[in-house]
Amino acid sequence: MMYYVYILYSSKIDKYYIGYSENPKKRLEFHNSTFNKIWSKRGQPWKLKLTLAFNSKREALKSEKLIKGKKSRAYTEAVIEAKRIL
Repeated sequence: MMYYVYILYSSKIDKYYIGYSENPKKRLEFHNSTFNKIWSKRGQPWKLKLTLAFNSKREALKSEKLIKGKKSRAYTEAVIEAKRIL
């Protein structure tokens, strides 16, 4: 099974959302659905900017934490452009 880190972008609120999932397409659908009651609802519609695939859940969670831990828009954008963790 593959695990993914995904990065979404909302032009409405000019924010990135970084998450982990076994199915990033399904997560994108949820973030954009009317059933979404979490923080990301206010940014709808979200667009998928990047998915990074990992062989283990541990690797995916570690990478998600790394990107979120930088707390830097420039770093997130660099990851998107490079299509990999820097």
